[in-house]
Amino acid sequence: MVGNVLNPKEAAEKIKEKFPEEIREIREHNGQLSVIIRRDRVSEILKYLNSDPLLKFDLLKDVCGVDYYKKKEPRFEVVYHLYSLQNRCLLRLRAEVPEDDCWIQSSVDIFEGANWPERECYDLFGIVFKGHPDLRRVLLPDDWEGYPLRKDYPLQSDLGEREWKGYLDVIELAKKNMEFETK
Repeated sequence: MVGNVLNPKEAAEKIKEKFPEEIREIREHNGQLSVIIRRDRVSEILKYLNSDPLLKFDLLKDVCGVDYYKKKEPRFEVVYHLYSLQNRCLLRLRAEVPEDDCWIQSSVDIFEGANWPERECYDLFGIVFKGHPDLRRVLLPDDWEGYPLRKDYPLQSDLGEREWKGYLDVIELAKKNMEFETK
């Protein structure tokens, strides 16, 4: 620690001291630090990072999902990019989420700005955020089937009559408007 300013490695060590059973790994890659944790106490860890006067990670920059399909288990991670304004310190927290029990606790009660990115993560990966105040699709229509950012999501489909109606409408409109194309 330089003066009263903490660096990411020191912040990671503080998390490890407070939650030793929850830390799976602390990894540094290209000068960026990631703390990989079990998902079960993610809310407690985020509250600690936010409220501890020495750490004070008061800005949630982003929440996103990662799919490690056929690369590692657990298949998913929810990644929190946290920033401490007082320490000018960025920390990446990666919480593991298994495919067969695909949920994690919402962080909206700690960081109000998590509302939208948690909904995006749910919409595109199918990761449920328990306790979220308004968990519903945000980018795709309510009747959309599947989660397009999963690595096993089909890139093309031939569902015929079962195809999403909105898609069929767009294709039909495009065919109808072809007469207006110039050559």
